[in-house]
Order: sequence, then structure tokens, then C-alpha cells
Amino acid sequence: MHQVSPEVSMFSAMLGEAWHAMGANRLRTFLTMLGMVIGVGAVVLMMAIGQGAEASVKRSISAMGSHLFVVLSGPPRMGGARTATGNAPSLNVRDANAIGELYGVVGVAPVTMGKGQVVYASNNWNTDIIGTTAEYMDIRGWGLSAGYPFSASDTRSATRVALLGRTVVQNLFGEDEDVDPIGKKIRINQRPFVVLGVLDSKGQTLDGRDQDDTIIVPLTTAQRKLFGNQLPGTVRQIMVQAESDNVMSMVEEALNSLLNQRHNIREGADSDFSVRNLTAIANSAAETARTMSLLLGAIASVSLLVGGIGIMNIMLVSVTERTREIGIRMAIGARETDILMQFLLEAIMISIVGCLIGIVIGVTGAVLVSVFTQAEVIISSASVLIAFSVAASIGVFFGFYPARKAARLNPIEALRYQ
Repeated sequence: MHQVSPEVSMFSAMLGEAWHAMGANRLRTFLTMLGMVIGVGAVVLMMAIGQGAEASVKRSISAMGSHLFVVLSGPPRMGGARTATGNAPSLNVRDANAIGELYGVVGVAPVTMGKGQVVYASNNWNTDIIGTTAEYMDIRGWGLSAGYPFSASDTRSATRVALLGRTVVQNLFGEDEDVDPIGKKIRINQRPFVVLGVLDSKGQTLDGRDQDDTIIVPLTTAQRKLFGNQLPGTVRQIMVQAESDNVMSMVEEALNSLLNQRHNIREGADSDFSVRNLTAIANSAAETARTMSLLLGAIASVSLLVGGIGIMNIMLVSVTERTREIGIRMAIGARETDILMQFLLEAIMISIVGCLIGIVIGVTGAVLVSVFTQAEVIISSASVLIAFSVAASIGVFFGFYPARKAARLNPIEALRYQ
């Protein structure tokens, strides 16, 4: 028959003593745990919210495309006043063709856009209309869930064809999956169009706009048959894709230089366009979300520290109350290490039990936040493990001093303590 070693037997006895000590003062034990419960729950909840926000930003960046610039028409200032970029028609298709010849540029798509009323049968919807070239889909990394894209010949011929975003499809054709939009005729601003394809879902942009609430049509179709164009060939913006991160700064400099030269902008004068590095803006937003996630976790961790201090205070009180008990234990042969381990186990058990309750509360809170606010939360095993490890470490750290104080008591003085 297997015999339990004396060390294991002693450790089990110590655990039993620690559990008994916790049960003897239930209210005090609960109040001691409360700081740890709140601390761990706050850390798990805040990290879940922060990681959810970070993931949402990363998804928006991925949906936007990679290594992108947008060149907007119109001067930043006009007559001393700041104007909205994209309004004054200073860019044209020839500018886009010239940009496509620059070193490091792998994709260019001129874009014009506006709002349009779309009608199918008895349903209608007001949405964004994007007029562009076939390259736009590749630059944005935008695929199709059904149908096929329009071609360069459609752009040359100003064909009345359209690609519908998922939100537009839902509002025009309903949620019935049996209804196939491909080949259906819709009316955009009272003009008939044929649906060629349905765009993959992109979700929201960084500023909260629904990218799926969009219709994409050939550039020439939008210019001639939807919005009109006082200056033939002009566009509101040009999307530019660079080859890689390494050439981004070089491409940006080349873009400014080329367009200043083409538009006869004198040195020192304001340009009649603006170039925005969308990748840099997106990376900045991602870094902000990452910093916010860490900040939320750090703020919540302060409550863990407070919980640890509470454990130390209560353990010091417990040592004082049990001084005579400690003296008796030492008198009958208990070693310093035995006393140290006894009180340290009590602190660790309080910390771990409080930590487990805190994890349950934090996870429950994160789920409730997701349900009631529709915000994305991510409860990762790593954040739970980190919170548990930190809480247990705090229990050991703040429980060691009271345990050491108990172990170093003079047995004779302890026995005399009243």
C-alpha cells in the first residue's frame, strides 16, 4: 500500500489549517478578498474591451487596403479660408495615367463619387455611388461574393453596370437568399443599370462609415450619366497603391513633385491638390488603440495593488490576534519555516480564491458589455492567465511580510502575549 510522505502530509495539514482560518472569520476573509475580486475582474474586463477595440481597428485597416495614398482635388485653402478637399475639380484622368508611370506605384484608380437614389421594384435606398476604373477593386483588395467585376471596356463604353455593396443588396432585395441580384435591373437616379456583382462585406471604416453601403460603377458612366461633369475628365480623387512600405515616402514625394509640375504650381505656392498617406493614418489609429488597450489594463491593475495591500493589512492583524497560538506551536516543535509557510498559504489561498471569483465576474461583465452595447470584446486566455498570475504573485508578495513577522516571533514572548 502506497504511504504518503511526511512532507505531503504536513502540507495537506497546513492547507486544512489555512482553510479553517479563512472560514473562522468569513466576513473578514470576504472583505479581504474583495479588493482582489474587483482588481482581477476589472483587469479582465478592461483588457477584453481594449483588445476588442484594437481588433476592430486592425480589421478596418485590413479592409481599407495596403500601402495606399489618396490624392484629393482642390486646394487646402482658397482666398485665405480653409476649404473641403475633393470639391474643386483640379485632378483629371490624365493625372492618374501619369501617376501610374511613377517608380514604386503598382496601382492607380481615379474616382468620382456622389449620392444616388436606387430603386428596385417597390424598394428604394439612398446610398454612395463610386465611379472608378476596374483597377479600384484590386487596389482596395475588394473581392466579390457573387457575379463578376466590370472591365476596362465597360469604362471605355460608359456601360450602365453596377456592383452592389452588401447593405444595398439587403435594402433592395431583402434578406431572402433565394433572390439572386445578379442580372437584375435597378434604377440609379432614374437611369437603368444591370447588377453585375455583389461586393464582399468590408464593414465600417475607422471613422464609422459603412463601406458596404456603396455602389461601384464605371468612371465614365458616373461622369456622363449620373452626376454630370462640367470639365470632362476631371475626378474628385485618385487612389494610389505603392509597391511596399519601403517606397512609401519616395512615392509620396514623387506624387507631389509630379502633380505640381503638371499643374504648373510655382515653388512656394499652395498646391491645388493634397496627398494623404492612408497607411500612415491607419497605423497611427492602430497604435492609439494598442496604447489604449495597455492603458486600460494598467489602470485596472492599480486595484490589484490595492487588493494586495488589503491582504497584507488583514494578515498583520491575524498575526497579532494569533500570537499566543504561534508561541504554543513553536513550544511544541514548530520551525520558523513551518510558521512562515502556514501564514503564507493563508495569504495565497485568499488571493487565488478572490482571483477565481474576479475572473468569473470579469468574463461575465465582458459578455454583458458585448450584448448590451454591441461593442466587440475579446476575452483571451492570455489576459485571464496574466490577471491570475499577477494576482497570485501579489498574494505571495504582500503575504510574505506578515508571514515572516509571525515566523520570527520570540516563543517565550509569544506565550506571554495576552
